[in-house]
Amino acid sequence: MALGGLAGSNCHCQWGLSGILIGIVIMAAAGVFTAIPVFFDYFAYPWYYALCWFWFGLGVVILIFGIAAEIMCGDVLAKKAAAREIDEENATTPTPYIMIQ
Repeated sequence: MALGGLAGSNCHCQWGLSGILIGIVIMAAAGVFTAIPVFFDYFAYPWYYALCWFWFGLGVVILIFGIAAEIMCGDVLAKKAAAREIDEENATTPTPYIMIQ
C-alpha cells in the first residue's frame, strides 16, 4: 500500500518510472540553468554554480533510486494482471444469458 495507506487502496504508484522521469527532468533543468552563465555571462557567481551542481546531483540520485526501484520492484500492475489469468485446462464456458419473458 502506497505511503503506508495514506494514498488509498487503489493508488497504483509507479515509483520507479516516476523517479526515472523526475530525475531526468531535474538534470535537464540544471543543465539549462548552468548554460545561462556559461553562454550569456549572466549570473556568473560561484554560489550559482554550486546550486546548479546540487540540483544536478539531486537529479542523479533520484534517477539512480528510480532505476533501482524499477529493477527491484518491477511493474506492480503487471503482477496483478497475471494473477487474473484463467486456467485453460479446467476452464468452463460461460452460461448463455436467456431473456425471461
